[in-house]
Amino acid sequence: MGGKEYGVYYKAANKSLIWYNNQVFENAGASEPETWPDLLNTAQTVYDSGVTPFSVGGAEGWTLTDWFENVYLSQAGPEKYDQLAQHKIKWTDPSVKDALTTLAQVWGKPDYIAGGANGALQVDFPASVTQVFTGGDQPKAAMVAAGDFAQVNIPSTMKIGTDAKVFPFPAVGDNGPVVSGGDAAVILEDSKGAQALATWLASPDAAQIQAKLGGYLSPNKNVPNSAYPNAVQQKIAKALIDAGDDFRFDMSDQAPQAFGGTPGKGEWKILQDFLKNPKDIAGTQAKLEAEAAAAYGD
Repeated sequence: MGGKEYGVYYKAANKSLIWYNNQVFENAGASEPETWPDLLNTAQTVYDSGVTPFSVGGAEGWTLTDWFENVYLSQAGPEKYDQLAQHKIKWTDPSVKDALTTLAQVWGKPDYIAGGANGALQVDFPASVTQVFTGGDQPKAAMVAAGDFAQVNIPSTMKIGTDAKVFPFPAVGDNGPVVSGGDAAVILEDSKGAQALATWLASPDAAQIQAKLGGYLSPNKNVPNSAYPNAVQQKIAKALIDAGDDFRFDMSDQAPQAFGGTPGKGEWKILQDFLKNPKDIAGTQAKLEAEAAAAYGD
């Protein structure tokens, strides 16, 4: 900030993933989708087998922003994504309408979401993951859109890569999205000890210790892929690196907190309302723009 360092990025996240219950997919004869139309077909196949396709942790608005960001980045492209993240284009832009219209293809089907919209709004993020991987071959849902860190919420009885599998968030446009998150270790009061700790946390040595525990990605490119505990985690880590210049940082995390990071307000609340009423696309855009303009000071 202002040329002065206060912290270091210690943890990265790949937020462009959909985890699924492999037994449910096998029973349904479903396959991993690569495109958005494929995803809709897979959801219908799973639904026809008697299992609700999606688990959504709508009680925490950030999970809904992740859905939007993945659709928007793939459909509108990185340049538009950057413009919207900086509020250089308005939320009333046609590209936002397109993304919300696409989202409504899932959110507008209550039978596709465990508990329907009202039920989803009572489910927090950890529960949205566990309800996909509990209940044997009849869980509450087959899939959950969640970052790599969802691994820590998957019951230990479910083996990663065998029982619990994952595929990249499907491409809506020409390319699949890679949305990243990140956690920084921040020094609040400077000291030699604090500097030493931050330096250590930024190192490959510290990252390799954490990587072995699972549910963690390092932003340090010098961490070998072999440091991750299983093939699934290694693939997820490689996807972030391979994305090159096309990956983008979580949009709501770039926004002023009043718009992108406050429970019950701003983008979180408006997308929760949209989950309940996904037909109101124009109204949702107008609300998003009004809140964004106020938060960005435009």
